[in-house]
Amino acid sequence: MVMPSHLDDLIAALRCLPGVGPKSAQRMAYHLLQRDRAGALHLAQSLEQATANIRHCGKCNNFSEAEICALCSSQKRDAGLLCVVEMPADLLMMEQAQCYRGMYFVLMGRLSPLDGIGAKELHLERLVRRVQEQPCEVILATNFTVEGDATAHYLATLLQSYGVKVSRIARGLPIGGELEQVDSGTLAQAVLERREMTI
Repeated sequence: MVMPSHLDDLIAALRCLPGVGPKSAQRMAYHLLQRDRAGALHLAQSLEQATANIRHCGKCNNFSEAEICALCSSQKRDAGLLCVVEMPADLLMMEQAQCYRGMYFVLMGRLSPLDGIGAKELHLERLVRRVQEQPCEVILATNFTVEGDATAHYLATLLQSYGVKVSRIARGLPIGGELEQVDSGTLAQAVLERREMTI
C-alpha cells in the first residue's frame, strides 16, 4: 500500500523519539490525524516554539528561555556548592527532593565511548570555566551505572587537577527499605559506605 507522502513524513518524524519504532510511530500518526487533529496542531506549534526559543543556560547548561536561567539567577542559592547531574530530569529530581540549595551543572549526557560520547561532546570546558570563575565544592550526582561511574571518575580526576574539592553522592539502601528486599550489590555498597553514628 502506498501511503500519502505527508503521512510518510509524519511517521518518519515521530520515529526520532526515543523508544518509538515504526509500528508505534504509525499508530501515533494515525491517532493524531484521525482522532486528535487539534492535538496534532498544538504539538506542532509547541515543538516549533520550543526549538525556536529554548537554549542552554550560559551557566548551568540546563534548558532555558533566557541567557541565564532562573535557578542560576537566584540569590537564594548557595554558590559554594555545584551539583553536576547528567540530564535536566536529574536536576528536577534533586529539586523535588528539597535536600539541596546549591547551584547545578547539567552535562546533557554521560561518557559513553560505545555511543561516541566523549569529554568533548559533554562540553566539559564549560564546567571547568565555571569552577574557575566561582570556586566551590563540586558534588557529582551522576547515575550509578557503568557510564555514570566512569563519568564521575573522569570528572573527579579532571576537577581535582584544578584544586577543586569533589564529592560524590552516596549509594545504599532506600529509605524504608528492608534488607531482604535489597539486591546484594546495593547492600554491599551500603556496608562499604557506612558512617559512624554520633549521638
